[in-house]
Amino acid sequence: MSRSIPSGSLSGNKSINMMPESFDEPALLQGTHAGRNKLAIMQPYFLPYLGYFQLINAVDLFVVYDNIKYTKKGWINRNRFLLNGKDALFTIPIAASSDFLDVSQKSLANDYTKESGHILARIRQAYRKAPQFGQIYPVIESIFTHDNRNLFGFIFHAIRTIVQLLDITTELIVSSSLDIDHQSKGVLKVLAICQKLQADTYINPIGGIELYAGQDFRASGVNLYFHNMEVVAYRQAGTEFISHLSIIDVLMFNSLPQVKAMLQQFKLLEPADIIHTGEPKTE
Repeated sequence: MSRSIPSGSLSGNKSINMMPESFDEPALLQGTHAGRNKLAIMQPYFLPYLGYFQLINAVDLFVVYDNIKYTKKGWINRNRFLLNGKDALFTIPIAASSDFLDVSQKSLANDYTKESGHILARIRQAYRKAPQFGQIYPVIESIFTHDNRNLFGFIFHAIRTIVQLLDITTELIVSSSLDIDHQSKGVLKVLAICQKLQADTYINPIGGIELYAGQDFRASGVNLYFHNMEVVAYRQAGTEFISHLSIIDVLMFNSLPQVKAMLQQFKLLEPADIIHTGEPKTE
């Protein structure tokens, strides 16, 4: 079973020296590129949930895939927000095209300006009484009215805008800019990116805990961890708290200092196949 590492133990000061001292696995490697060795890779998601930004904040380099296939009914161009006490879906309309195109080859729909106006109206209706509406709505409006009509460019701008708003210093990298074999798949592609960027620690969202084996990463000199967001409850407009909504909801109901504190509320889990030797260390 995976072991939990204290919340946020790899965030804040991003030097590898922040690694917990209680590890008893000799195969875990010490960083050789201090301050520039923790890496995460994700698909582009439009105004995703808090955990996405926790993950960005926990690493030194965050790679966003642009050369991956667009998936219908995924979270690339849609998300949930709170409307009348219930979760509701908003979707960024995209132009009709082949189902086999990469995200970077997709475009927003011709009627996007009209449709985005409808979405913004719903957001205003949902959050007009939220405590941070006056400060946050202009930011959200600027994201929706950004003039880049390429789907990836539009989403990447939104991610970068929120990262800057939260004073996250992590470097954002577009995957196609890396000189690797982009035809490789799965763990081979992840390890190729780690090698190219000289990363010795890779942090993956908890959803991939059944996909990646620690031994595969250790064999290539990379430590593997899984990011698991703690449910961070806060006062919403409804009577029952709804988690994992778009970052819009978090920002509307919490001050920026509060949201920045929430970036630290997660656990890192070791891969389940890790082998421990010797007696456990005691404090």
